[in-house]
Amino acid sequence: MKSKKIVVTGGLGFIGSNLIKLLIEKNYSVINIDSISYSSNFYNLKEFIQNKKYKFIKCNINDKKKLINIFKKFKPLAIFNLAAETHVDRSIDSPGEFIKNNIISVFNLLETIRKYNNESKKKINLVHVSTDEVYGDIVNTKKRSNENYPYKPSSPYSATKASADHLIKSYVRTYNFPATISNCSNNYGPRQFPEKFIPKLIFNILNNKPLPIYGKGKNSREWIYVEDHCRALELLASKGKYGESYNIGSGKNLKNIDLTKKIITLMKKKFFNPSKKIKIQFVKDRPGHDIRYALDSKKIYKLFKWKTKTSINEGLSKTIDWYVNNQAYFKSISKKHYNSRIGLKI
Repeated sequence: MKSKKIVVTGGLGFIGSNLIKLLIEKNYSVINIDSISYSSNFYNLKEFIQNKKYKFIKCNINDKKKLINIFKKFKPLAIFNLAAETHVDRSIDSPGEFIKNNIISVFNLLETIRKYNNESKKKINLVHVSTDEVYGDIVNTKKRSNENYPYKPSSPYSATKASADHLIKSYVRTYNFPATISNCSNNYGPRQFPEKFIPKLIFNILNNKPLPIYGKGKNSREWIYVEDHCRALELLASKGKYGESYNIGSGKNLKNIDLTKKIITLMKKKFFNPSKKIKIQFVKDRPGHDIRYALDSKKIYKLFKWKTKTSINEGLSKTIDWYVNNQAYFKSISKKHYNSRIGLKI
């Protein structure tokens, strides 16, 4: 990538903050645009506050005037869009927020970039971060969804992400818009808001609370360590073909109950007496809960030789260590936003 100036939207969140960390370590200058939602956290990037290669600007991507002024001032080569609502439970409770933040906001971002690109000699390339959930249930355990697999979203969250993907591809075809899309499997790692499954388990174990699992824990997910995902995103900014989607996954699935037992074993081994009692609590299943997601990520491997470097055991060990050594992270989160979110409200 010739220019070293990059914009990351939603950079105070989980994947965004990890991406910014990787980019700065690779000598990029990063402008972090974040509206500061409930899951945004300045703690995630506290080590870069004084770094000359890091700039934070509070901005909602619906604010076209402010956004285009940022583009004109910094002239970035690429934008990674991670500004989104991401929690399925919340989408079931409040689908309107997801339509506003995952569809309307993407439309406004596209329009702002298009206006800037039409007026500027240097074009901004968009890398939009989507999800494997747009493909819906992959029930047949012998199958994995590749980039040509039909979209079949099951929740308001995945439906809004699918809508944004289609909108972006329509802009590529209609306006020759410079954009690529990543469809990634379940990320885990440091800095993830603890309403999500893995940090919730770690937090509850540390605080002697039961571990809530939907149904009987048979739902299967493909887990990828967030740093591996971020390496792939950097590749897409420089090598991705406009209008193309790229699946990014580890190829390794675990049922929720098996993942839970693995985390319990690792935490007992690292920090507790092996005889410590840790209670698993099965709770009423989420409406429309998909049984299995599974990606075929051969495309990005064949084209760019990308593959994951972090095994599930290594990644979980790093993740657990980060949360144990950064318990101030939990304290930095408003109880209003975290304690009220254990599963669905309904």
